Amino acid sequence: MTRRTILAIVSAILILAMSACATGNVWEDAIYERDTELGEGAKTITVVVTANDKSVTFTIHTDENMLSDALLEHGLIEGEDGPYGLYIKKVNGMTADYDVDSAYWALKQNGEYLMSGADFTPIFDGDRFEIVYEKN
Repeated sequence: MTRRTILAIVSAILILAMSACATGNVWEDAIYERDTELGEGAKTITVVVTANDKSVTFTIHTDENMLSDALLEHGLIEGEDGPYGLYIKKVNGMTADYDVDSAYWALKQNGEYLMSGADFTPIFDGDRFEIVYEKN
């Protein structure tokens, strides 16, 4: 009976450990965990970054014309150039890698999914964007 109890406890611990690794806490790598204002420039945009039911809002002042340039200017995104432009893998220091765990960063403008990548999304004063951590 003791052997079965120990085996059950070890199994439960392993299951919990695997679950914790699978869900992960992407926020542990975040650069900013509070709403932040960045930059100087003629345009002001709002970017809300959401992951695992937590959000941080960035108010960005910039003279850039494209979303990716405004985000790169302040070190808020990192990625790789791909056939469709910049493939964003990190936002605010948090990684989403589809090849590893089917996670990715979705881009939205005014609540609607963007049909283009950040490289091809022009920005205008007062625009509001969302970058959302999602998993398939």
